[in-house]
Amino acid sequence: MTGYIEPMIGRYVHVEIDGEPNRIYFEEAGAGIPLVCLHTAGSDGRQWRHLLADAEFTKNFRIIAFDMPWHGKSNPPADWNGDEYRLTTARYTQTIRAFCAALDLHRPVVMGCSIGGRIVLNLAIDHAREFRALIGLEAADFQSPWYDTDWLNRPDVHGGEVCAALVSGLVAPQSPASARMETLWAYKQSGPGIFKGDLYFYRVDGDLRGRVEAIDTGVCPLFLLTGEYDFSCMPEDTLRTAGSIKGAEVTVMEKLGHFPMSENPDQFRRYIAPVLNQILQQMKN
Repeated sequence: MTGYIEPMIGRYVHVEIDGEPNRIYFEEAGAGIPLVCLHTAGSDGRQWRHLLADAEFTKNFRIIAFDMPWHGKSNPPADWNGDEYRLTTARYTQTIRAFCAALDLHRPVVMGCSIGGRIVLNLAIDHAREFRALIGLEAADFQSPWYDTDWLNRPDVHGGEVCAALVSGLVAPQSPASARMETLWAYKQSGPGIFKGDLYFYRVDGDLRGRVEAIDTGVCPLFLLTGEYDFSCMPEDTLRTAGSIKGAEVTVMEKLGHFPMSENPDQFRRYIAPVLNQILQQMKN
């Protein structure tokens, strides 16, 4: 009996971020337009495995998903001394740009979800010319926190189980049970304090209110897609944000929550396929 081998290949790349050496794990599949995928807070690149294994998408796109430092199979920077981890807008932006440069990606498409969707907006503000298109899933300029992060990194609390419990309600009720549990499993495996550190960017440092108006979609197309069951970044948040960005294309995705690519890959495919096809056609034109 032989096993089915999925097409993605995993490797490490050594990247310097703000003067610090980092060893970053990434998986890729396909050929064509580079498509860099950013995972959610406290999780890792496994969220994108269904996209990486999609034979139709990988005909025209080189799909790449990497684990941020401190996440998944990417360790903290080599000189990390154990200080509290806090993700900032500057550090997040530097990481993405350094990763793309290390792989010598020419004007890649970047698609991010949740914190990845927020940083996509910042890339559109400050670095639009470096990218062919930007896709924000569950993205808005700001959301008022509905959670308390003070107890997310305590010795008397199982951080992974608490993180998974916190986000479990963000998965749409129509999501297959196996996909729901797989999505939550990555949260249960998150490193101590990493989810909390990511949320520092999401709730404090990454406030983009008053800045998104500067986005020029004529320089770089911007697509925003949000699940109807997401109460962390509600459709109203995304629509409000898009109202300040001339030319942004917005879609509210039915039967999806905060983790569309992993919680219900087949349903997500119905929405992302037209976006990727549009990007492909724009390149051909």
